[in-house]
Amino acid sequence: MRVVIAEDLALLRDGMIRLLRDHGHEVVAAVEDGEALVRAARGHKPDICVVDVRMPPTFTDEGVKAALEVRAQVPGTAVLIVSQYVEETYAAELLADGRGGVGYLLKDRIADVREFVDAVERVAGGGTAMDPEVVAQLVTRHRRADGPLDELTPREREVLELMAEGRSNAAIAQALVVTDGAVEKHISSIFGKLGLTVSDTDHRRVLAVLTFLRG
Repeated sequence: MRVVIAEDLALLRDGMIRLLRDHGHEVVAAVEDGEALVRAARGHKPDICVVDVRMPPTFTDEGVKAALEVRAQVPGTAVLIVSQYVEETYAAELLADGRGGVGYLLKDRIADVREFVDAVERVAGGGTAMDPEVVAQLVTRHRRADGPLDELTPREREVLELMAEGRSNAAIAQALVVTDGAVEKHISSIFGKLGLTVSDTDHRRVLAVLTFLRG
């Protein structure tokens, strides 16, 4: 997997480089600002960009703006946003195009090496990896009573929320203390209620998560 990292803090940037290289991934570029990120993505065409939201010169939204530009200029590039805080607006912008290959983690999660690397790999593969705090805030913000999600049972919403975090069926079963088979039945029901009946299971999983997060 080919990775571009965009992070202005040298210590954190170097740490992510080492983590990813130690797990067999190629970091083709590591940059400090949004403009450099776009150039690196155009030049290297990575599988994924790991991007901080706030970077020079204003430390507001340069990172996410650059990430959106990368998605426009280099279609198919996955983006994993890392941030100190939950920035609902920025997370919503990334989800707005309705494609997979997006993630949003709080920087605290990077301390868990396996969780961080799993998230990078999952997003690079076209899936999602959303921090539980991001999921909770997006769902609360966008919840409506008249959309397709209203047809889901409370248990199905729980399953879908855990899917949004990037958990496997086995991990969902463990979290909810149910069998793997029960989880599979819930997911099949979710697909049906959201009208996601034609395509492979992985793609439907991503579409279901995006529908959930966008409300």
